[in-house]
Amino acid sequence: MMRGQLLLHSLVLAICLFVVGCAKPGPIIPVDDRSVNPGSEVTRGGSVRLSLLGEPLSLDEPVPDITLVDTSLKGVSLADFKGSVLLVSIVPSLDTQVCERQTHILGEAAEKLPPGVRAITISRDLPFAQQRFADETGFDRVYYMSDFQQAAFGRGTGLLVDQLFLLARSVMVVDRDGMVRYLQVVPEISHLPDLEKAISFAVGLAK
Repeated sequence: MMRGQLLLHSLVLAICLFVVGCAKPGPIIPVDDRSVNPGSEVTRGGSVRLSLLGEPLSLDEPVPDITLVDTSLKGVSLADFKGSVLLVSIVPSLDTQVCERQTHILGEAAEKLPPGVRAITISRDLPFAQQRFADETGFDRVYYMSDFQQAAFGRGTGLLVDQLFLLARSVMVVDRDGMVRYLQVVPEISHLPDLEKAISFAVGLAK
């Protein structure tokens, strides 16, 4: 009986190793170094054109003082963080593959950022979903902010995607004085932003 169980266990283990060994890696997500202007348009799948709604955000201007909600349901604004350099990753939804990857890259980078740089993720996910994602990933140096209520942040920055009513995939850097110094709005919503470039820019501002 014992020998039969061992043989069965060995067979199951061999099958598992075979499946893992033959598993195909996940699809490669392109990193885009291009950018479009807030309030213009992005594409989905390369062919579907989607307008960006709202008042366009501009470089070298103050970040809008718009209230979002954090995972504790507290009202908070990017303008509240003056004194820190903000590395802000903006995603449509954390429950999609590209957004998850974007937030993982930010979370991994956040562990190595200098003290003067704060990593922030903004999406229209419910705060509870953001908290669940934070718990699952363990990235405790990423601060999550939700625009779920009235999409006020999306409308106030020109980053609200028409029809989808999600935020356009973007990354911005805000300096210690609350001025927007770096902004990339990814033209194709299924591509990743160039986070490496944004991270380097944020670190440079913090020096």
